[in-house]
Amino acid sequence: MSAERKRSLTIAGHRTSVSLEEPFWDALKEIAAAEGRTVAALIAAIDDDRDAVNLSSALRLHVLAHYRERAARTPV
Repeated sequence: MSAERKRSLTIAGHRTSVSLEEPFWDALKEIAAAEGRTVAALIAAIDDDRDAVNLSSALRLHVLAHYRERAARTPV
């Protein structure tokens, strides 16, 4: 897997940095586009819903859940 890439963004009015591998950043862009929102808006929504996990983990779990759900809907 590729090395982590750190990006800075603003969530709920404060700046933060998130480190994720490039395929996860690509997946977040794809998910956000499919939902008609920006990556920052998607990340803010994930941030609002996360429990005790850190933001990077919450983002990875969201991507995993998204693609698992999509795979479950796809006929074999």
